[in-house]
Amino acid sequence: MNPLSENTISCPYCGELIDVLIEPSEVDQEYIEDCQVCCRPILFTVTISNSGDPIVSVRSEDEAY
Repeated sequence: MNPLSENTISCPYCGELIDVLIEPSEVDQEYIEDCQVCCRPILFTVTISNSGDPIVSVRSEDEAY
């Protein structure tokens, strides 16, 4: 069982730095989590690097891909 990975992201709405927990064993995840500060929905995309580390990218709900 892989431990959760703690990552720091910047909210695309309010800019606050937020610590989030990522499950690195699940490859190519996409999900929505509300900002802990401004409560707006953040779209998370998580991929895994060749070394096994999670790569986390975030965007606002209204941003295009």
